[in-house]
Amino acid sequence: MTNLRGYQNGLYKAFVFYFYPIVYFILFIVLYCVILFFNISLVLLIVLDESLHEPMYIFLSSLCINALYGTTGFYPKFLSDLLSSSHRISYEGCLLQAFIMYSFVCCNLSILTVMAFDRYMAICRPLHYHSFMTKRRLSQLVCFSWLTPFCIFAINVLLTARLKLCGIKIQRALCLNWLIVKLACPEADTFSNNISAYVILVVYLSHWLFIIWTYIYLIKTCVRSREDRVKFTQTYVPHLTSVIINFTLIAFDWMYLRFVSRDLPQSLQNFITLEFVIIRPVMYPLMYGFNLTKIRNRISSLIYLKGK
Repeated sequence: MTNLRGYQNGLYKAFVFYFYPIVYFILFIVLYCVILFFNISLVLLIVLDESLHEPMYIFLSSLCINALYGTTGFYPKFLSDLLSSSHRISYEGCLLQAFIMYSFVCCNLSILTVMAFDRYMAICRPLHYHSFMTKRRLSQLVCFSWLTPFCIFAINVLLTARLKLCGIKIQRALCLNWLIVKLACPEADTFSNNISAYVILVVYLSHWLFIIWTYIYLIKTCVRSREDRVKFTQTYVPHLTSVIINFTLIAFDWMYLRFVSRDLPQSLQNFITLEFVIIRPVMYPLMYGFNLTKIRNRISSLIYLKGK
């Protein structure tokens, strides 16, 4: 079994040599518990409250479930390595983590895409919305947002698994498919991996273009009246903010992996590594929990009843 020496030049070099690992273990386990608490709470709130059984809230719960999926693929291994003197991972384990992280990020984008489509239908095609957005159609959109990245990255990881590796050192705190491909022997055929990468790029670039297209129509529609502008601010600004942050992080990480040298400050490399498993899993429940009126009112009523 091939073991990859992940993390040797990543977070651990900074952590272990300057501070006690136990401090960071406590910090990150608290963060992981916060992520679990907020996301599970929001999912349960939506599931148990029948007034929230609407497409927008179903997609939001899907975002939270995806956050739980992605962070569970990272934090348990990361936390155990903080307390270990050996930061190794099997080749199979590294491929599994790469699959989880990529499918987590792109499932997030797919969910944001179907959310944009749902808002477009609700605002720009209101007369057709309820006849179109049936339970069956809603199920199809949820399945699309999950199965598309799962199928794409299953193929991508299988293409990587056939490569013979000549290196064993991962330069990041988690396994990513492109980093594994870069460890392949010079004579290895990585052509299919490159083609797969560009196909994925085209697929998810089309997601971004579709989101942009829907928001152009949403903005055109919402500027017509003050009521629509208020609704846009309360309901769609959180989604638009999520899209912008998502795009910025993915673009930055993609360019770093392929074009930027390794001579970056350690703190910046650490941020790039952890951006996806810290920022978004915490951002979504807090942003939507406080900005969506029905969820905010429901949380307030629960707090009020508990206070009594």
